[in-house]
Amino acid sequence: MRTIGLLGGMSWESSAEYYRTINTEVRRRLGGTASAELVMYSFDFSRIEVMQETGEWSRAAETLCAAAAGLQAAGADCIVLCTNTMHRMADEIEAGIDIPFIHIADATAENVRAAGVQRPLLLGTRYTMESDFYAGRLRRLHGIEVVVPQESDRTTVHDVIYTELVQGIVSEDSKRAYLDIIGRASDVDGVIAGCTEIELLVGPDDFTVPYFPTAKIHALAAVDFALT
Repeated sequence: MRTIGLLGGMSWESSAEYYRTINTEVRRRLGGTASAELVMYSFDFSRIEVMQETGEWSRAAETLCAAAAGLQAAGADCIVLCTNTMHRMADEIEAGIDIPFIHIADATAENVRAAGVQRPLLLGTRYTMESDFYAGRLRRLHGIEVVVPQESDRTTVHDVIYTELVQGIVSEDSKRAYLDIIGRASDVDGVIAGCTEIELLVGPDDFTVPYFPTAKIHALAAVDFALT
């Protein structure tokens, strides 16, 4: 078994689900008392959030690169960045390590293509929905054209993530708001939960179209790597 390196804490609410999913899947595949070999660096998310809000992406990249290098030094055989938004600096992180970087968008794209989905709705933080680092990668490398909600709905999706989900608050009102936003989206044939906390709020049973929980997909991709 190879050792998984987790860059977590962004937020720890979803990082805990990574840890749970990875270990549950390793035990399912290997049986008995088997669990994953892994090392984790968990950030104080309040530090990262300030960098996001002030647009200090270069500083954030330096911070994450240092942590990734530390995981490699601690024995990690791959790096798994447990957040969609901070994949904005995936190229910088990958360039600073000598071990594989498992990209969340690539793992998600494999599932989207396997489901035959062509135009999924992308939900996430404003940074993810309005920048090209995520949607552009899906388009350029995987031929997937994502749709994002209208501006006012993007604000709602973003605000629920930061004022509720990353703080462990799961609200039925917010769930209804998300489902209303999804219902207003036209000409989409799937839904990408493009923020790892969104899976805490809505799940596959809430949709009649394919649903892609990126944290779970990413965690399972890490298990595939570890057990290959």
